[in-house]
Amino acid sequence: MLHCKKLTCVHEDRILFKDLSFTANPGMIVQVEGLNGVGKTSLFRVIIGLSTPYAGDIFWHGKSISTVRDSFHQQLLYIGHKTGIKPELTALENLQFFQAMHASHLHLNLWDILENVGLAGYEDITTSQLSAGQQRRVALARLWLSDCPLWVLDEPFSAIDKSGIAVLEALFIKHAQNGGIVLLTTHQDLTIDDSLLSKIILTKTIGNAYV
Repeated sequence: MLHCKKLTCVHEDRILFKDLSFTANPGMIVQVEGLNGVGKTSLFRVIIGLSTPYAGDIFWHGKSISTVRDSFHQQLLYIGHKTGIKPELTALENLQFFQAMHASHLHLNLWDILENVGLAGYEDITTSQLSAGQQRRVALARLWLSDCPLWVLDEPFSAIDKSGIAVLEALFIKHAQNGGIVLLTTHQDLTIDDSLLSKIILTKTIGNAYV
């Protein structure tokens, strides 16, 4: 369980959101909505520990993440605006590197995973030579290799076509049905069933959560 309690985030003397509280239980997909600049990315950076909130706290299974930081980070996968892939490696080598850190998924076929994200035929191209959208697809391919219960995904559908979005939505649903938690931001309308999907709406003045 992830619980955010009365979070306040300030950027350059401007309150992005104030007293924001919500809980994401296993089996939930939580979509954060709002216009550009309202603090969606800032919220995710606070949740994963890259930024410190002005006020409030974040709890993972009832414990403040400040006291269980290492174990919390081991249980989350974050994909932000920066892909986090190694530009000197090929798409396949990036997945092989990630797969080596998740031995439980050594049986998965990496070529099939690259096909899932529309990169069939690009396996042996150095990722520095790929387009920004293709590099993002390499990053998203790591989702198939992750056994982390918490996925935090900032605009995962960016530069992804409709068929790719459908594939990712199915993966999110599978992760939630297996007891995982997905937090994501997107401007896309999701087709995920309301029994799995909850929403947090941030406004321009202060952030209010409706879950």
